[in-house]
Amino acid sequence: MADTGYIHPTPIQEQAIPVVLMGRDVLGCAQTGTGKTASFVLPMMDILAGSRAKARMPRSLILEPTRELALQVAENFVKYGQHMKLNHALLIGGESMSDQRDVLDKGVDVLIATPGRLLDLFDRGRVMLADCKVLVIDEADRMLDMGFIPDVERIVSLLPPLRQTLFFSATMASEIRRLADAFLQNPKQITVSAPASVATTITAGLAFVRPHDKREALRRLIRSQDVQNALIFCNRKRDVDVLHKSLSKHGFAAGALHGDLPQSVRFATLEKFKAGELQLLVCSDVAARGIDIGGLSHVFNFDVPFRDEDYVHRIGRTGRAGREGNAFTLATADDVKLVAAIEALTGKPIPRIEIPGLDPVSAEELAEAATAPRGRGRGRAAPAKGRGGSREEPREVQRRGNNRVRDARRPDPAPIEEAMEAPPPVMADAAQEPRRRDDHRRADKRDDRRDDRRSHRREDPRDAGRAPRDDRRRDRGDPRRDDLGPPVLGFGDAVPAFMLIPIPRPRQEAAEPQPSENGNGSEAA
Repeated sequence: MADTGYIHPTPIQEQAIPVVLMGRDVLGCAQTGTGKTASFVLPMMDILAGSRAKARMPRSLILEPTRELALQVAENFVKYGQHMKLNHALLIGGESMSDQRDVLDKGVDVLIATPGRLLDLFDRGRVMLADCKVLVIDEADRMLDMGFIPDVERIVSLLPPLRQTLFFSATMASEIRRLADAFLQNPKQITVSAPASVATTITAGLAFVRPHDKREALRRLIRSQDVQNALIFCNRKRDVDVLHKSLSKHGFAAGALHGDLPQSVRFATLEKFKAGELQLLVCSDVAARGIDIGGLSHVFNFDVPFRDEDYVHRIGRTGRAGREGNAFTLATADDVKLVAAIEALTGKPIPRIEIPGLDPVSAEELAEAATAPRGRGRGRAAPAKGRGGSREEPREVQRRGNNRVRDARRPDPAPIEEAMEAPPPVMADAAQEPRRRDDHRRADKRDDRRDDRRSHRREDPRDAGRAPRDDRRRDRGDPRRDDLGPPVLGFGDAVPAFMLIPIPRPRQEAAEPQPSENGNGSEAA
């Protein structure tokens, strides 16, 4: 502690460290920036100093919601335990799993992990939690927001029942209280400040601007302040990229940090910001919890957070450890209700400021936005009056909705019905009727001669039980039977008149011999 420069403990450290050394469970609630990390790392190191760890069996576990917060706890562990022979392992996503397995095989005393990577390695059989005696759940409210509670419940079920559990959170909602009752046994509750309270060393300000003036307002606000380094928070990841490009274009030394970036890029950007190479860091709420940047002078909320508690965590990055800090928020008329929720949570209004050179938002606009119905904020368009259009349209048109184009492409059924009711067309006139009778007569004579030849043919014993040869030939599609036309399906014996179309025979086919009228046996033409 002397090498680190610590002289006097903070209130949470003064109350929590003796209870942890006694072996009791602790439920700690303190605002961000009050030294909660040292309040559980220091007594854990004293408890674990008496023995050694086994391979793949850590002796203590610290769960963190984000990678950056886990990395910061690991750095504090190295700083506090530089004169002790305790090993630690950092299990976070985005890093080499083989390196993490090698560290676990050597045996670790303190395991610092995020829930996802820890369960991944556990399912692979690379880590066992049967020898874990101390469990720390840090930033429990943030884990609840990020959806980690099912993973945390599974991890707790894998730990031995006889253990010491330390539960720390910046807020104490009803859900957090329920989790604490499930995980802790007769805990000592320590509350050093009101939940969701803002440090008195932070100077806050709120400016209402037009939506199209927000970037210009931020640039003027940065130039008007003595900014050494600052975090700029946005609600959406895409807004982080857009604002980062805008600030870089106007000559600011800015970086971007959000959850979609690769882990190596996130670590490199954060290290540049801590080293002073970057003055501004545009980030999402991934950096709103636990990130300790020494001497952070300003925090800017480019967007008002959707959750009122996130405002407390955002501005809590500055004014830490008794230092002075500044926090400014840019809001539009649609953010009136969000601002009112923040002020109700903190119990005091945020001082209003004006940015010179920009059109102010009138009190009438703010009052109108405050009384607007729910769901009309943040630039949303007014909802449609009906599912398929306005109420003035007929109900049948509303029911079809977007099917109007599809209905327009359908053919009109009236012409089809008329064609079905019309009589069948006559395909041949009276002049062609004699020729048709002659064609049918010749076809009948050919069939008779074919039957005679079939009767004189010697029967093959292999054909017993088979269909006639000509029938089999017809089934195979014999080209000599093409003149009869394809079979008509679906009409039975009643063939419609419009389908009685004669099929002409090939010209090169020779006609059958016919006896002449004078009886000399010449062939007919």
